[in-house]
Amino acid sequence: MTQIVELSEAAAYQVKEMMTHNEEQGSFLRVAVHGGGCSGLSYGMGFEREKNDTDTILEQHGLTILVSSEDQAIINGTVIDYKQSLMGGGFTIENPNAIASCGCGSSFTTATKKGTPENC
Repeated sequence: MTQIVELSEAAAYQVKEMMTHNEEQGSFLRVAVHGGGCSGLSYGMGFEREKNDTDTILEQHGLTILVSSEDQAIINGTVIDYKQSLMGGGFTIENPNAIASCGCGSSFTTATKKGTPENC
């Protein structure tokens, strides 16, 4: 069965490091979709202390991940990884539902949700 969101071990390690650095131990990791970006939708990740009644709760690599019911269909099957290179590191997001994305890779469009594109 496909997870709504799959966090790689490297991404989970980086999230835990960020939690420690920002004194957010015990918080949830929220993975979300927001309107905006060149293609209309953009990803969001952040720490939250409270969960909502409509959230799906996922447990991966010792982290509790929250996804709102509104965002589930848009990001179902998404894989979040963390890659390190000589130029630094960053999260990568592979969403099988994205049919178009902008050149910088931070915004996208799906067949069922276009969002609100902004000028880049």
